[in-house]
Amino acid sequence: MSEQSRHRPAKPYRRPKKDPVRILAFEALRAVDERDAYANLVLPPLLKKAREKDDFDGRDAALATELVYGTLRRQGTYDAIIAACIDRPLREVDPPVLDVLALGAHQLLGTRIPTHAAVSASVELARVVLGDGRAKFVNAVLRKISQHDMDAWLERVAPPYDEDAEDHLAVVHSHPRWVVSALWDSLGGGRAGIEDLLEADNERPEVTLVARPGRSTTGELTEVLGEDSVLPGRWSPYAVRLTEGGEPGAIEAVRDGRAGVQDEGSQLVAIALANAPLEGSDERWLDGCAGPGGKAALLGALAAGRGASLLASEKQPHRARLVERALAGNPGPYQVVAADGTRPPWREGVFDRVLVDVPCSGLGALRRRPEARWRRRPSDLEGFAPLQRELLREALKAVRVGGVVGYATCSPHLAETRVVVEDVLRGRGGPAVEAEWVDARPLMPGVPALGDGPDVQLWPHLHGTDAMYLALLRRTA
Repeated sequence: MSEQSRHRPAKPYRRPKKDPVRILAFEALRAVDERDAYANLVLPPLLKKAREKDDFDGRDAALATELVYGTLRRQGTYDAIIAACIDRPLREVDPPVLDVLALGAHQLLGTRIPTHAAVSASVELARVVLGDGRAKFVNAVLRKISQHDMDAWLERVAPPYDEDAEDHLAVVHSHPRWVVSALWDSLGGGRAGIEDLLEADNERPEVTLVARPGRSTTGELTEVLGEDSVLPGRWSPYAVRLTEGGEPGAIEAVRDGRAGVQDEGSQLVAIALANAPLEGSDERWLDGCAGPGGKAALLGALAAGRGASLLASEKQPHRARLVERALAGNPGPYQVVAADGTRPPWREGVFDRVLVDVPCSGLGALRRRPEARWRRRPSDLEGFAPLQRELLREALKAVRVGGVVGYATCSPHLAETRVVVEDVLRGRGGPAVEAEWVDARPLMPGVPALGDGPDVQLWPHLHGTDAMYLALLRRTA
């Protein structure tokens, strides 16, 4: 060491800059990882708290939302890229470090943020939440990632399609391999269809509102929000789509319960059941799995228009309270009970229409809950199937002869859809209930690509909805 360098004053320590947007995004990702929370539940209160500060505006909220959801959707792809840039197995990297790296990778590869800004902002975040030592590691990895764009990285980390099609699609489109396989089986067809579906899963979904009939109209919502801010629904006569996202909770009709946030797929399921042909009485309707209350609120409004009453049942008391809130102010008679649909308190054969939107894997709503794809395992389906069969079997007992049951689920997995219905009709896993299929396709007029029937599977890439499934069954004896 020279005499000059020996006496050179030490470089003063610079405190890291606290970026509220990236700190908020990091906190949301940690909550998702540590508490198995869902981003759509964690993020709103964090944003609300941040907005109370003068230095956090609408653009900041939009960026934080993009960072959280974009990182979660592309987690599988980013993990593969990060793994190629480090000299240890990915599982040996601390989860908070991985979250910072994934946030940085998304800014570099999934946004228009300039490279220098993406790296420097991520390193500053690492200094704040991880410390200076691990920030150096983050800096080194992100600089390696920044050497290539997304297409170049996919060429490096994804196996060729011709060698392993499912693994290629899993890495390129950031889905677990087993989910790719299951979706492909349900969808059928060749490469183009499954790629379109996986790409749709990674797109930010529109915010869709439902104007509950008899309580509000699409015209009212359009007038309040402005024609430049909304589009009509694609398929549902009660739907409007927000063109710029926004905060639905700030809309008076939503606050009052006269309208709600509801995907068009869910609206179509409720409308189809309500419009299914029926002979005889049409006075008593049942929603057997009503929580959190979106379909129950629409069914209740439709029932009220015909002078029918709705019984909404939900097993979990806290979710039953959500149903009560959704139905509050319904113009027709209704009742909410906390009851187990597999051991129902109501008598057999007393309802004219019954809906069971059964618990499921949620693979049909990966656009809205991207973290679900990384949590679910194939073994989960084994736990859902007996419950789904029993709920459908009890629903068919609850409806009168000639009445109609709608079996719905937000999953396209065959083991949760048509297989469940066929098992119940054939008496697998329990006594058979005599019923016949009702073709659901004519009850969704104008909706294309509904398949061969009689059941219906909706798809994000074909219909712009969640992947809702509906089977309609009429009890015959």
